[in-house]
Amino acid sequence: MELKLTHLCYCVLLFLPLLSISAIAKPPSSPNPSNSINFIVSSCHVTRYQTLCVKCLAAFANKIRRNEKRLAQTALAVTLVRVQSTTIYVSKLTKARRIKRREYLAVKDCVENLGDSLGMLVQSMREWKQVDGSGRGRDEFLWRLSNVQTWVSAALTDETTCLDGFDGEVMDGAVKSAIRRRVVHVARVTSNALALVNRFAARQKS
Repeated sequence: MELKLTHLCYCVLLFLPLLSISAIAKPPSSPNPSNSINFIVSSCHVTRYQTLCVKCLAAFANKIRRNEKRLAQTALAVTLVRVQSTTIYVSKLTKARRIKRREYLAVKDCVENLGDSLGMLVQSMREWKQVDGSGRGRDEFLWRLSNVQTWVSAALTDETTCLDGFDGEVMDGAVKSAIRRRVVHVARVTSNALALVNRFAARQKS
């Protein structure tokens, strides 16, 4: 599992420029910064966690401008980085002192699910680069976009499955609380990203 996680983390590094470019190398100014923020706020209305959606994407307003493709792409990149961070955090808890046997097994299963989620998101970003390519026929464009939707949806399922092992009072305690807080957060970020990808896909199909 550690080898798999290391490989996935390396893959994530390949997509970090999507965030670093937008966060560090922002244009000096946009034609109307408030328009970019308003676009993000309006777009986030299709998500379940609107406040979180805006909070995650507002920092990249100058990069997104009013472009739906960039919006969905940035949402995916943000999700990828946050899931990676959570996966690393949870994996460290398997080595925590005084962790109970049942907690250890639940954490181990959770790490595997998060690793699968991370893998799905890496796949989705790879496919998104193909969606974003020029010269694609419409059928291939829609097919690749459908693949992105499928993989992000699978990532969300993996994250939700991670939490199943911590259900019930038997798993009460600091370990459960720490993991649940972080996994619930990334699941919501993933849900928001999926909603934005789905909206972009629906508009392309129509």
